[in-house]
Amino acid sequence: MEQHICFDVRGKHLTEARHWSAPEVFGPRAHFSVAAPTAALVVRDVKRRDEGVYRCRVDFRNTQTTSFRYNLTVVVPPEKPVVVDRWGRVINTTTLGPHEEGDDVLLTCRVLGGRPEPQVRWLVNGVLVDEEYEHNTGDVIENRLLWPQISRGDYAAVFTCQAANSLLVPPKEVSLVLDMFLKPLTVEINKPTETGDNGVLTAERRYEVTCESAGSRPPAVITWYKGKRQLKRITEELRDNMTVSVMSFVPTLDDDGKAIICKAENPNVTLLYLETSWTISVVYPPVVWLRLGSSLAASDIKEGDDVYFECHVRANPPARKLSWLHDDRPLAHNATARVFHSNQSLVLQKVTRHSSGRYACSALNAEGETVSNELHFRVKYAPSCRAGGVSVVGAARGESVVIVCEVDADPPAAVFKWKFNNSGETIDVAADRYTSNGSASSLKYTPVADLDYGTLSCSASNEVGTQVAPCVFQMVAAGKPHAPRNCTLWNQTSDSVEVSCVPGFDGGLPQRFLLEVYSGKEKYPRFNLSSEEPTWTVRGLEWDVRFRLAAVAVNSKGRSPPARLADVLFRDPEKRTASEAPLGVGGLVGAMAAGLGAICALVAGACAASLRRRRRAPHGKPPPAPLVQRDVPKVPEHDDAEPDLIPNNYCEATNAPSVAVSSPGRTAPAPLTTPACNGPGASWTWSSRPRDLGVGAEAPRALSIGRSASATLRAAADLNVDAIKEKLLDHRIPESCV
Repeated sequence: MEQHICFDVRGKHLTEARHWSAPEVFGPRAHFSVAAPTAALVVRDVKRRDEGVYRCRVDFRNTQTTSFRYNLTVVVPPEKPVVVDRWGRVINTTTLGPHEEGDDVLLTCRVLGGRPEPQVRWLVNGVLVDEEYEHNTGDVIENRLLWPQISRGDYAAVFTCQAANSLLVPPKEVSLVLDMFLKPLTVEINKPTETGDNGVLTAERRYEVTCESAGSRPPAVITWYKGKRQLKRITEELRDNMTVSVMSFVPTLDDDGKAIICKAENPNVTLLYLETSWTISVVYPPVVWLRLGSSLAASDIKEGDDVYFECHVRANPPARKLSWLHDDRPLAHNATARVFHSNQSLVLQKVTRHSSGRYACSALNAEGETVSNELHFRVKYAPSCRAGGVSVVGAARGESVVIVCEVDADPPAAVFKWKFNNSGETIDVAADRYTSNGSASSLKYTPVADLDYGTLSCSASNEVGTQVAPCVFQMVAAGKPHAPRNCTLWNQTSDSVEVSCVPGFDGGLPQRFLLEVYSGKEKYPRFNLSSEEPTWTVRGLEWDVRFRLAAVAVNSKGRSPPARLADVLFRDPEKRTASEAPLGVGGLVGAMAAGLGAICALVAGACAASLRRRRRAPHGKPPPAPLVQRDVPKVPEHDDAEPDLIPNNYCEATNAPSVAVSSPGRTAPAPLTTPACNGPGASWTWSSRPRDLGVGAEAPRALSIGRSASATLRAAADLNVDAIKEKLLDHRIPESCV
């Protein structure tokens, strides 16, 4: 059927031409265009039915009609392709996947319709990869694409399915972007900056270790392990395409040689991970523990056995020194004492009871020194006498004494035996006469005749053996000791004075000595000093207080009567200084007289002592020479006629004692000269003393030590005796004092 479109310009201007289109064919879809450069029929929204041969006829006013024929072929484009996966599911999104590395991607592109028949093809990233297609049921055309073993390089690849049947229109297409789960590309542990040489760590110190991972999609999750144990103390952050994890931990000595593992894992796929490890070296002070040799029984060590100790040391760096301790004292290698160090063992040969105690070993390395646990080592031994030697026991006739026999034994003694020997016979003491309790046995003994004085001995036994040397007690007739004799105050200084006595009879028993210090009229001593010998040094007494001194001997039977000494008085230095004044003529003469009086007393005492020594032999070693000789009451129990105070006999200039003579209200004497007592050139020196030492009330005179007065008495060739006498007579001093 021929179609009609009319364009009539007869009698009109071209722009006013009449246009007509058959409504049943084109209607408003077609019109004739006379726009330059060429007139043409324009059909909009071409339909498949518009296909055919078109004839264009042009009628001219003065020229014959011209006709043109055109064949119009209408192309029907295909519908938009549809992509389905391997399971036949339509992919409605623009994303393909996500897939894992190594997967095979299978896609099918379906195209419906199209005239002429369209071409269906696959392009990857714009590159044609598959143009083989096939017909399916009806007008369906399919192209199946297999993309095997996708890799990281395929991530974000664009898979495009195109359907085209004409160059007149662009092809219909669908594009899909490949999404993938990617494993991490890198993982790295950054060691702490605080690590020591060679990257070592110090035990019990906190460190922070960083692990970085990149390349994972989505970003990796980092997990830390120490050996097989997962560590929890971590912090994590994302930086661009990198995951950074910080792990804080405190290494212990057990961590030495273990691996610190950082595992970066794709959070969506368990098997997509990458890990790295760092084998740590942990340095620490030695760990030391001590034990007895494994072949020994700790509860069955006896004297004479050989033993060894094993010191186990664990250290990094290795220990460079191993030491042994016995009761906290170093125990050195000593072959003579049968103590041997061998590697990490201590060998003791033929141990004794003295080998018992606490043993330890110590190890030293660059990180410090550690002492092991203490091992309490016990050596069993037979009983032995605790006191040793012969003990003297004094008892009067008819007096009962309890004699205690103490032994050292491990385990404690089980059986005791007593014997008595009086040089005439040896008698076993009946078991009912004594009692035993562990390490001691007590015997009550009463001598009634001379034959009851002799030797008592006891011996004990335990599971180890019997006591080799018994404990011996010598029974003697005994009583209280006699009082000390010839007690002297000497060697006084600014703050002390020494006391010396000669021991009296000890009563047949060991004795010791007490110096008792009384204040005023006190009945009980303020304090006492104990000594094995009758010599004491007294210091620190109060000023301006008169103290009484008494020496006493003590043994197991009791105390001796006291031997009383001169009183001691220390004066306050301030009061003493205030009372001193410059010497006048009268004072000078008085001081001279007092000095001569003291010299007379010293000379007389020396002469008397010399005569007394000529009458009898010396008794023991004399104590140091006293400063002042005084008579004290004799002890009733003694027949000794010696006075308690020995006269001062010093006359040489180099050893002259220092004394100060003073009395209330008077100043120290002026220097005087006098003949030497033991020849020409002898001298005496009076010098000041910080405290005063006075003689007690029971003594005929009192002597005190001044502080500031000082005078010197020396012999001179030009001594004017007559002038001295005249001075003395002027001041009415009796000649007997000269």
